[in-house]
Amino acid sequence: MGIRFAAGAALVLALSGCYAQEMANQDRYEPLEASGLFEDGMASRQPIEGTVARGQLFEDDHLYRGTVAGQPATEFPFEITAEIMARGQERYQIFCTPCHDQLGTGAGIVVQRGFRRPSSLHVDRLRAAPPGYFFDVMTNGFGAMSSYASQVPAEDRWAIAAYIRALQLSQNANEADLAPEDLELLGAQR
Repeated sequence: MGIRFAAGAALVLALSGCYAQEMANQDRYEPLEASGLFEDGMASRQPIEGTVARGQLFEDDHLYRGTVAGQPATEFPFEITAEIMARGQERYQIFCTPCHDQLGTGAGIVVQRGFRRPSSLHVDRLRAAPPGYFFDVMTNGFGAMSSYASQVPAEDRWAIAAYIRALQLSQNANEADLAPEDLELLGAQR
């Protein structure tokens, strides 16, 4: 009898576990579903005014908006290192070359397929533009170019701007700007 009792008790406990799962099957609202609970009829609630989600406090205008005193930043918000340049080159190749191509001339693959040609990054107007201008264009878009703010973090947009500046210098350098050892290397390659 003890074995039958133990087996029965085990069965009762096992079956009662099924009812304990009712917590997983509670009534709930789907996102954006209507609700009669609130006066506005919405189940999804708006954030409390004045609150900021963790990691979303973007107070530094220089870093997050590319401006200083309301004008496009003329300096980068952090030191540009070799690692940042490499990151900028990588991000440029991913996000920018489809339209601007590897050299920044504006003859990317999508242009070859019929899309509108962007301006070359080597025109005088863009070579004279401050880094904050490029950051702003990546952040807010310009002309046919849409915003990349949701795809490319602010630090990477600055890295791309630094790479664009290096790309501009590389494609518009004068021999007088080169160091003697670079002139020798250039002479050997001709």
